[in-house]
Amino acid sequence: MEQSCWIPDVLAGFEQCTLSGFTAPDGPAACVLVRKRCASPSAKAVLYIHGYVDYFFQTHLADFYNQNGLHFYALDLRRHGRAMQLHQLPNYTSDIDEYLQDIDAAVPVLLGPENINWLLLSGHSTGGLVAALYAHRAAHRSALDAVLLNSPFLDMNLPAWQRRTLVPLLSAVGAWLPRLPLPIVTVVYGQSLHADHHGQWRYNTQWKPIAGFPVYAGWLRVIHRAHAEVAGGLSIQCPVLVLHAQRSTRLAHWSTDAMCADTVLDVADIQRLSPALGPRIQVRAITGGMHDLTLSQAGPRAQTFSVLRQWLKELVG
Repeated sequence: MEQSCWIPDVLAGFEQCTLSGFTAPDGPAACVLVRKRCASPSAKAVLYIHGYVDYFFQTHLADFYNQNGLHFYALDLRRHGRAMQLHQLPNYTSDIDEYLQDIDAAVPVLLGPENINWLLLSGHSTGGLVAALYAHRAAHRSALDAVLLNSPFLDMNLPAWQRRTLVPLLSAVGAWLPRLPLPIVTVVYGQSLHADHHGQWRYNTQWKPIAGFPVYAGWLRVIHRAHAEVAGGLSIQCPVLVLHAQRSTRLAHWSTDAMCADTVLDVADIQRLSPALGPRIQVRAITGGMHDLTLSQAGPRAQTFSVLRQWLKELVG
């Protein structure tokens, strides 16, 4: 792995460096580490992992951690956001362990030149799935002191019969036709976030399109296999806090209900699967929360940060 020098990031007040040298089936790959260190002396940090059709842009999240004495780092995984390259399918992977390799490249940077000795790994949605698998079996999992999962993607949000029959069928197809596009398109969640629609946030819609990126059969196969691993039970040894919205809703078209529920995942799946992630799991529901709890409306967002602040206080003072 090769690390570039820290340079100014696209977000004001942040810096980034590129971690490159990865080999992948589609050619050279890299991930991008973003940082905002807190003003006060600290050896504690959080490493944030984004979800699918996502990248790090939530500056208020970094501010929260900095105000609570943690240096903030975020990783744009290969083929996402800052790390996308022209020869790559955006957000696609043929092996979820690629993302574990990205985190494995970032962690030694934090433990070495960044002088971190207490590390929280935080993941949202697909990033929550990745973070859980990392904490369970990755090379540097012993470096983790705690894990935070924000609406982790632990199962497909589909009726039970489709999970039993359709998903395994499409997964099998993905082994032979990995780049077969699947008709999975929704704009409701994107519309609930972006300020040009019904939301309050601004971000790069080239990196996070309102309608998302195409979903391919090969990607679905990768996620299906990762979900099977989670369903078999994990063994995360450090403390884990799982946060999710209080309820979910299915919407084919925009509705104000999208602003106070998870429109992407079924929170019942998170509640069902989280206890088997390890021996030290806490699960909390956020009233009125959206899929990304930190992008929810002001009240649920404040509740999310309040719960997180109290948990951090219990862990590190």
